[in-house]
Amino acid sequence: MLKSLPYVTLLLSSVTLFSASPFAQTTDKANKVMVPAFSAKYTILRNAKSVGEASRKLSYLDNGLAQYSYHTNIEWLIFSDVRDETSIVKLEGNKVTPTSYEYKREGTGSDKYYKWTYDTANNTATDEKKDKTKNIDFPDNIQDSLSYHLQHRLNMISEPEQKQFVYPVVKSSGSLKNYVYQYDGEEEIMLPYGLVKTVKFKREVIEKKRVTYVWFAQELNYLLVKLHQIKGDVEQFEAQLESITPATPSIATAK
Repeated sequence: MLKSLPYVTLLLSSVTLFSASPFAQTTDKANKVMVPAFSAKYTILRNAKSVGEASRKLSYLDNGLAQYSYHTNIEWLIFSDVRDETSIVKLEGNKVTPTSYEYKREGTGSDKYYKWTYDTANNTATDEKKDKTKNIDFPDNIQDSLSYHLQHRLNMISEPEQKQFVYPVVKSSGSLKNYVYQYDGEEEIMLPYGLVKTVKFKREVIEKKRVTYVWFAQELNYLLVKLHQIKGDVEQFEAQLESITPATPSIATAK
């Protein structure tokens, strides 16, 4: 029996934490909006059969920050899994700095919940559930377990010729781990959304025998449009873009 089913780690919450405006209220070049607010829906597949859905969203808040969220809902045989992740981040040009990260999981097996807030200027992270603060020597480009997806997209917009990206991610334990993405070619793929030309990247976690492939569509401002994960030569899941609102997001040009 399947004990757990990994979920699409691009990942969006349907819960709104603050009132949001469609675009950031900034005018200077350093804070130029490179990715307009959007909502994307995905179909989750296992062995070519639909087992659930996912959504990814970005909104700009009245307090000058941005909310990036990911939601998944999987039903497969007797297994169920619903997850919500939300990052509140500060955006400065193409730089993403996380300020808080919230995770909730319900379904078959143990439920999980945790929330962290980050004070990167003072190198502290607070576990809000346990009300404990931890000192961490944050690197300048620190990310949380969700915000690095947004940072990766912004990096591709700014540096489309780059073949490798490394993201130091603070985990739920407060430890740091580097996530490495390697360029793996270009492909034209058919999705529920339609036919798109993509750039493909690969992330390999050798100790877990897990490989994740992700595809980004330049015509959709490098939105993640497909994700495929394999563990020990066995397919875990695949996510494919179904729709996006607004339907034709503008492509930002780095200056």
